[in-house]
Amino acid sequence: MTHLFSRRTMLRGAGVTMALPWLESLTVWGDQPKSREPGSEAPVRLAIMFAGNGFHGTEWWAKGEGASMEFGKVLQPLHDFRERTLFIKGLYNAEALKGNIHSSQTGNLLSGAPLASGGEIRSGTSVDQMLAQHYGRETKVPSLVLGCEKANPSVHKNYSMLYSSHISWSSPTTPTPLEVYPALAFDRLFKDEVQKGDRSVLDAVLADAQSLRGKISRNDQRKLDEYLDSVREVEQRIEHSGKRGELQGWRPTLTEPNIKRPADGIPQDIAEHMRLMCDILVLAFQTDTTRVCTLKLNNDHSSLRFPNLNVDYMIHHLLSHSDTADWLKVNQFFLEQMAYMCRKLDAIQEGERTALDNSMLMLCSSMMTGAHDATQLPVVMVGGGGGSIRGGRVLDYREQSNRQMCRLYMSMMEKMGLHVDHFGDATEKLQEV
Repeated sequence: MTHLFSRRTMLRGAGVTMALPWLESLTVWGDQPKSREPGSEAPVRLAIMFAGNGFHGTEWWAKGEGASMEFGKVLQPLHDFRERTLFIKGLYNAEALKGNIHSSQTGNLLSGAPLASGGEIRSGTSVDQMLAQHYGRETKVPSLVLGCEKANPSVHKNYSMLYSSHISWSSPTTPTPLEVYPALAFDRLFKDEVQKGDRSVLDAVLADAQSLRGKISRNDQRKLDEYLDSVREVEQRIEHSGKRGELQGWRPTLTEPNIKRPADGIPQDIAEHMRLMCDILVLAFQTDTTRVCTLKLNNDHSSLRFPNLNVDYMIHHLLSHSDTADWLKVNQFFLEQMAYMCRKLDAIQEGERTALDNSMLMLCSSMMTGAHDATQLPVVMVGGGGGSIRGGRVLDYREQSNRQMCRLYMSMMEKMGLHVDHFGDATEKLQEV
């Protein structure tokens, strides 16, 4: 193929811009065909998933290495990806120990910054937004910040609950706007203006897509068709979910809503809500619309319930205070979302690697267990970071003096091309990552 395309190859239509997935026929990220320069390879992406209130006290563990790596019951959904998994023990944020409550342990999870108390809002710019500011000129969307539970603006024990509701911070005083509506998150990826529309994204770019087909290989034509089909599927699922209203996360006190149901609301089914957000994240990476995403599965101090798991008698926060079989079921449900994204990304071929090989997916919480233990944080990572991360390992920092969580963030930023002398309370990266 000798046809040259621009650095940012996109399908365009009225009010719509859709970035293409990686295609072997097109020089999407590089400037010359078959170039071996770094710019010709698929970019490294970062996805940070957050689950509030920690995990089961006796079932969050991993041991061994490679194909022989073993997981506790919480991590069992990741078993097929054990050779690409890093299980990290012992890292922590020193500032999070000062308040010893949910808000003071969560608001600086991705920055390591001191938090203001007394209802004041002051944290630190989070690692995802540091990268978003660095890559902002290279992608349509600097970062995607998704959530499955709305923010709580109240104050709890002298700390703002906004700290419990936001892990992404654009500046020390500004939590990054959180998108909990799948339809609007989807629109942000593909529409030039985020608003409800009556025209399919695919319909808008159909003519451009047909023109492109004649300029790419048969293998890429098949890949393009698969990609467009996946976009259509998510569109249809969002439309279907939006018709079911906004009754999520609690048992309603009425048999029917007493207000008019929003046309594009939050799916009633928490499982469908989380799965849609996972699909949107994968689409965002697949199209290079963004390279940085956070997905907050729930708030810390969460009020979500899980009727889909037959666990509907207690909210997430209260459930976390005891290591019951139901708490384990909820933990595994969260890990299943990560495993789902791993499978989706691993099915996307990008040259010699897959999208999972070119990504870093990290799942964490702001405490080890629901007992507010933040002396070490639960961290698991899957993905190759563009070939720079060797998985199938357990890294244990519990006996080290320099075990700042921000050292991990410095390593992750470096793998995405952002080099800093310090971040948060750390002045050196984790050499082992």
